[in-house]
Amino acid sequence: MSAGAPPPPNYAGSPPPGGNYYPPQPPQQTAFDPSRAGPPPQPQQVVAGSSANTITDTLGSFNGGSYRIDHRDCNTLLTLMLAHGCPVTAKPGAMVAMTPTVTLKGSVKFSLKKMLAGGEMAQSTYTGPGELLLAPAALGDIVPIRLDGQQTWSVGKDAFLACTQGVVKDYKSQGLGKAMFSGEGLFVYKISGQGVLFVTSLGAIIQKNMTQGEQFIVDNDHLVAWNCKYTIERVASGGIISSMSAAEGLVCRFTVGPGTVFIQTRNPTAFGAWISSHMPANQ
Repeated sequence: MSAGAPPPPNYAGSPPPGGNYYPPQPPQQTAFDPSRAGPPPQPQQVVAGSSANTITDTLGSFNGGSYRIDHRDCNTLLTLMLAHGCPVTAKPGAMVAMTPTVTLKGSVKFSLKKMLAGGEMAQSTYTGPGELLLAPAALGDIVPIRLDGQQTWSVGKDAFLACTQGVVKDYKSQGLGKAMFSGEGLFVYKISGQGVLFVTSLGAIIQKNMTQGEQFIVDNDHLVAWNCKYTIERVASGGIISSMSAAEGLVCRFTVGPGTVFIQTRNPTAFGAWISSHMPANQ
């Protein structure tokens, strides 16, 4: 949370009647698998209720409401129950439906860097009481990331879906080298504060929890969100022909643990090329 920012209010009572309230669920206990390298992940570093590389936090609560994630992992729907006065910020166009008691207010925050990078300048704020249904534009997954005020997450420009009050969303430069080769552009979202952040993907989302000193290589077009540093390198060697035949190029090597990386199973660039190649030729 930014310095000097007032703490978010505590909303009295549960979300209103007329919908299904999703009460807080106890943390799920998962057995430690000795075949996995390193110790089991720490709760404050990963999504609550998840085991290594498995996302199970599809039902939970936050200050002023609760959420449920259904129809994973390619037709995913996020349902939020909001208490009176509780706001949620979402990507424009993400709303599927809502009860009449929920109010919607749109806003535009002009930013030259967002304009140059093609980032979203508009956002929608929904305020309870009531039920709100959100979904991504593409066939993809939705994952909640719990923020405790001590972490900063990097989120791809197309991965942000929604966040609760107390989450701080900024658009920051990640350096020219990574901008040119990471697939995310010059600016990415930097997310901090306290609350719940919901990210989305193309295809399913895989959670990789990294231990101290562990390394993991991710294709640059498959990144969704991460809270550890990475370097850019070329995975194929042997010149241009080798790189072309391997259909691989620049990747992101995550080398600083502990941390978590969320990965999408589909490559938007490759998927778009596949769609174009299967479109009928213009007559």
